[in-house]
Amino acid sequence: METARYNRQIILPEVGINGQQKLQQAKVLIIGAGGLGAAVLPYLAAAGIGEIGIIDDDRIEVTNLQRQVIYKSSSVGKSKVLEAAAMALALNPSIKINAITEKLDSKNVISLFEQYDIMVDATDNLNTKYLINDACCVTNKPFVYGSIYKFEGQVSVFNYKNGPTYRCLFPEENNEVRNCSDAGVMGILVGIIGMFQANEVLKMVLGIGELLSGKLLVYNMLNNEQQKFEFSKTDINTIDRVAFEKKHTVIESTILEISVALALEQINNKNVVFLDVRNSEEYPKITIKNGLQIPLDRLESALPQLDSNAEIFVFCQSGIRSKKAVEILINNNFATAKSIAGGAIALDKILHKGTVSVS
Repeated sequence: METARYNRQIILPEVGINGQQKLQQAKVLIIGAGGLGAAVLPYLAAAGIGEIGIIDDDRIEVTNLQRQVIYKSSSVGKSKVLEAAAMALALNPSIKINAITEKLDSKNVISLFEQYDIMVDATDNLNTKYLINDACCVTNKPFVYGSIYKFEGQVSVFNYKNGPTYRCLFPEENNEVRNCSDAGVMGILVGIIGMFQANEVLKMVLGIGELLSGKLLVYNMLNNEQQKFEFSKTDINTIDRVAFEKKHTVIESTILEISVALALEQINNKNVVFLDVRNSEEYPKITIKNGLQIPLDRLESALPQLDSNAEIFVFCQSGIRSKKAVEILINNNFATAKSIAGGAIALDKILHKGTVSVS
């Protein structure tokens, strides 16, 4: 063990050589290489976590650089996890980094989680958070939760030693959660919450301090107020392997996606409706002659406005809320509904190249 590198934490009585060995033997998976993941990763790597996995299929965009500070301007267009892995290894070449350039889904999540001790939720996708929770219940692994909304962040620890789970706190899956590209975010808040998450990981590995298991920490960056809310374990939403397979296989097989290019090939098809489920104040504005705007929170009450025989292509800002909208539509006999991958952001990029007629 390279004791000189870790000297400043080894001399803490609560850590010592034994604690450093625990860190070296730990295996942590970071799910998401965006803002939270970019804050968590360098601190876990620097502390000497022996094996770190990071999974994300996304590529770096210029809009990421405001908060995902481990990436360089010259890295735009490159794989996030490959760039993140290179950064972490440059920081600490004595650890192992597993760069997984895939999307986490029901097919790979169980086998992946079985290889790690602790999962870190660094996502901004509600469906993925439930997937992480349910897979942790099946594999009996804890996960450190983080979430951002505008100027407020949340942190908690779920499923630690059979403690409360994400579903104990958020039992309903029909909540609308907007991600950073939808709602906006200050980069510094992502860093603060990510470091709170890294802190929970280190305490868990070392067995020191008091974890946020059964507690939700809410931090407001505008006034620096922190609040803790306690919650208890419930048995209402128990997830075993059978329930997991039934729930997530059905969800992923029914939420159909279509690429932007294929969707826009149908732009002059009178039997196709481009349904925008964003709120009216959101940008970029997408104007298509057979377009219709119904915010997600009003979609169910507005279903009579839609022709059940039409083919409905749904989009939101980046492709998250549209999947929930497609689920609602399919459950109400709109069998051909599809989510446009990448949402309005991807649509806007192609439409403004002038390659598609929109009138």
